[in-house]
Amino acid sequence: MGPVLAGVLQLLALMVALALAYVPLGDHMARVYSSGRHWRVEKWIYRWVGADPDTEMRWPAYLRGVLAFSAAGVLFLYLLQRLQGVLPLSLGFRSIDPDQAFNTAVSFVTNTNWQSYYGEQAMGHVVQTAGLAVQNFVSAAVGIAVAVALVRGFARSRTGELGNFWADMVRGVTRILLPLAFVAAIVLVACGVIQNFSGIHEVGQFSHGHGMGGSQQWNGGAVASQEAVKELGTNGAGYFNANSAHPFENPTPFTNLFEIFLLLVIPFSLTRTFGVMVGSVRQGYAILATMATIWVGFTALMMWTEFAHHGPALQLAGGAYEGKEVRFGVGASSIFAVSTTLTSTGAVDSSHSSFTGLGGGITMLGMMLGEIAPGGTGSGLYGMLVMAVIAVFIAGLMVGRTPEYLGKKIGTREIKLAACHLLVTPALVLVFTAVSMALPTPPHSMLNAGAHGFSEVLYAFTSASNNNGSAFAGLNANTEWFNTTLGLAMALGRFLPMVFVLALAGSLAEQRPVPVTAGTLRTEKPLFTGLLVGAIIIITGLTYFPALALGPLAEGLAA
Repeated sequence: MGPVLAGVLQLLALMVALALAYVPLGDHMARVYSSGRHWRVEKWIYRWVGADPDTEMRWPAYLRGVLAFSAAGVLFLYLLQRLQGVLPLSLGFRSIDPDQAFNTAVSFVTNTNWQSYYGEQAMGHVVQTAGLAVQNFVSAAVGIAVAVALVRGFARSRTGELGNFWADMVRGVTRILLPLAFVAAIVLVACGVIQNFSGIHEVGQFSHGHGMGGSQQWNGGAVASQEAVKELGTNGAGYFNANSAHPFENPTPFTNLFEIFLLLVIPFSLTRTFGVMVGSVRQGYAILATMATIWVGFTALMMWTEFAHHGPALQLAGGAYEGKEVRFGVGASSIFAVSTTLTSTGAVDSSHSSFTGLGGGITMLGMMLGEIAPGGTGSGLYGMLVMAVIAVFIAGLMVGRTPEYLGKKIGTREIKLAACHLLVTPALVLVFTAVSMALPTPPHSMLNAGAHGFSEVLYAFTSASNNNGSAFAGLNANTEWFNTTLGLAMALGRFLPMVFVLALAGSLAEQRPVPVTAGTLRTEKPLFTGLLVGAIIIITGLTYFPALALGPLAEGLAA
């Protein structure tokens, strides 16, 4: 079997698995967020935090809950890292420096999971499990909660109430993420992923240019459990620096495909949840079709760039193999790269910096779309719904009719909030990149000069501002400048869009439903799907094309 055919068959198998999980998981999540019952363990949690889960919240109160919980998470994780040197099971690692502790704390609380450290050489078992793994669960649950609040904004009328943040967040952990992660971890352990609290082992006799010798230090860890939620919650940070390219995290082609399935299954299935909760599953299918069209298109384009790149060495090898694990191959690495950058996962099973110039540009463009195809856990759905609001507004302008979406008018207030949401991340990416390139010191962190070096910096701020967390490699981000600015980009890129999303949800929930007429745009039809895909591509292209032209496009066209 040729490598191209193998890649296509893996893609088809992945699509079948996602299709089988779509309805049951989507319906389950709809029941979770529509139920009035509370589990006993959930009641204990509410009592412990002093929250009343039955109290409905308007959008300012819901937002205060999101921000207060996230701020407490940042403080706790920061202190945990600063005290690591005196904690048990620290494996002898010292406490984390202030700027790096700030960067890492913000990174995991914002679901970005950017790492400016070597996981196996910096973080002990307590920080990994009690700090980082916990945030993998709760940060993902916060994203789903905000998405559900926006869905309620479309589903409800003549009320500003969007549910209860504490109930939504706790249910996301106890009823969705924990059960799925438990099953996924068992599968990963059965397939060879490690799960222990072992110390550091000295392993010797490695082959090198002059024979055998030398040694390496390897440490164990609760890897399978963290790997499961890392993918399910579109988190992305690896227990080891090599991330999902490390054999302890991702040992076989099957685990590689399984991890891709995990990072896609909740974001895709949330479109079903959306359709059920608004009373029209066809609306969910329209959003699903938009996400799937972009995802399949980007995957096909990535495979083409990596298999068909010019050059005798690449042609003899059958593809661009540099920076890719031989056990996965070009096809599976391409699927993983596209899936991890079109979601907010950021996990990698290959070096994105080693992709062809155009291939690296595709990973960047996937994040620049806003990670909405299918996007992060929760953030992908609310980002796509905001784009749907903008697409409906554009259609209304073209026909001279007041735009409507799901029975709600898209007026001045709604389109302003949607536009602000759309502009936040491009502003962060472009401003921080420009300042970093203009100042004398930050460019010294670049490993490469020219277009590829610029791509390293552009990729870093694109990843941080869109809460992705993957790195282009080559950039030394463990400096005071990058730890601080990337931390700020992650925080602003996470919480400013949530402000506008929740304000939009509150505005929609207060409206009276508009009856469907002959002039209403049918947003469940393929025509609207095409309009939405076009709006996403065109808006992103106009925003980022000049920056892309200086980096990956220049490199790809020069190859």
